[in-house]
Amino acid sequence: MTRDPNDPAAIVREQEIAAMSEEVLASLGAGIVAYVREVQAKDLAKYFPEAPPTQDTTVLWALLNADGTPILVADSREAALANAFEHDLEMVSLH
Repeated sequence: MTRDPNDPAAIVREQEIAAMSEEVLASLGAGIVAYVREVQAKDLAKYFPEAPPTQDTTVLWALLNADGTPILVADSREAALANAFEHDLEMVSLH
């Protein structure tokens, strides 16, 4: 869908979005939108700094807030998705 270059409302929306700070943009969807990401156990500390260090090759699944803030780690994608469902989080695809 293309934008009408003469639509004043569309122009204002684009200007407002362009003027948003990174912090405001990152906070959009916080507590509402989440995504699941595959995480190697050895990389767990990147998402969960309080996690004990491990060199394990186990695949885990992290549920992350829209801004990337970690919510939980699970041993299956289904468990992470179930937790998101329990907390009424809207899931989005990560590309």
